[in-house]
Amino acid sequence: MNALVAFGAALLALRLAGLLARRWRVTRRPELAAWAWALAAYAIAAAAIAWGEAAQWDDRAFRVYYASGALLTAPLLGVGSLLLAGVRRAATVGLLYTGLAIGIAVALPVHGAFAPHGLPPAQDHLAFVPGRSLAIVANSLGTLAVVGVALRSLRRRPLGNTLIVLGVAAAAVGSGIAGLGAGGAAVGVAVGAVLLYAGFTARPARPRSP
Repeated sequence: MNALVAFGAALLALRLAGLLARRWRVTRRPELAAWAWALAAYAIAAAAIAWGEAAQWDDRAFRVYYASGALLTAPLLGVGSLLLAGVRRAATVGLLYTGLAIGIAVALPVHGAFAPHGLPPAQDHLAFVPGRSLAIVANSLGTLAVVGVALRSLRRRPLGNTLIVLGVAAAAVGSGIAGLGAGGAAVGVAVGAVLLYAGFTARPARPRSP
């Protein structure tokens, strides 16, 4: 069941990423491209959960899950928020970081035996440096950028920014509560992707008439 739930979450997140990419092709707004890649990373993370639950977890499924879910999603969301705020250098920094994160995920040593089911705890399979420490720093900075930009423009986009913050929180809750397991993490991805997409595409509030 967990594999099916995760597979459904992957399809949903991938579909929403495609819709954002379509909007980017029409408008060429750079934040839409970053957000589309962030939702694509969400989709890959959910697909890795489905892979691990269906075929039993190993270092391959874990690497894909960790790279997309732990190293890429929140930082790319943060890049999109910074681009929305007009910080153009964020695109270059985000591109360089993505290459670094993927390289580290591929090269870092993974140790320990994997349980057949359930999300593998990172501390059981990765050394703190560089994999876990990079994830902590990158996720903290990405989340800070998302929340900071959302609060800064809350009056202009109250609904959209509220949904974005709720989307980040939903995914964090799904993966952060161990008792929810792989199925809970997949549901968190699905709910988070929907809330984020709704927040990204929400229209700004109309200015009040004097």
